[in-house]
Amino acid sequence: MPARQGLAVRFEQWSAEAFDASRCPVRGVLDRLGDKWSTLIVIALARRPHRFGEIRRAVPDISKRMLTQTLRDLERDGLISRQVFPTKPPSVEYRLTALGESLLEPLNALVAWAEANQARIGAARVAFDAAAAMTEAPLPGLEVGGR
Repeated sequence: MPARQGLAVRFEQWSAEAFDASRCPVRGVLDRLGDKWSTLIVIALARRPHRFGEIRRAVPDISKRMLTQTLRDLERDGLISRQVFPTKPPSVEYRLTALGESLLEPLNALVAWAEANQARIGAARVAFDAAAAMTEAPLPGLEVGGR
């Protein structure tokens, strides 16, 4: 079944069941993966486990606090696991769980789609913004140079 038809059928089933949109199974996943850092961390852990500092270097713009919070969120969702080693000082390693690994294939498809369409999305945004700027009327009394 083509993707369009499959998604349409699924949506029709949800609607027929008086589906509560707040419980949509996709929303929770997109809330997690749609944040600024989670996807990058999952991708960083795709090849092998990493320690905190390694993840921080792999995702250089993230603060320690945000990395800590995002790792906790990913662990809470069952996508990564945290292993503490009894060394001095203790070392902690993060790795994808089986559930996290099962996310790699659809995530890879999403990344490929984003890379293939990045220029088209950028062009659409420019065209939209230009059209919006042409149709926006100034508020009364705020005309440029107006008194």
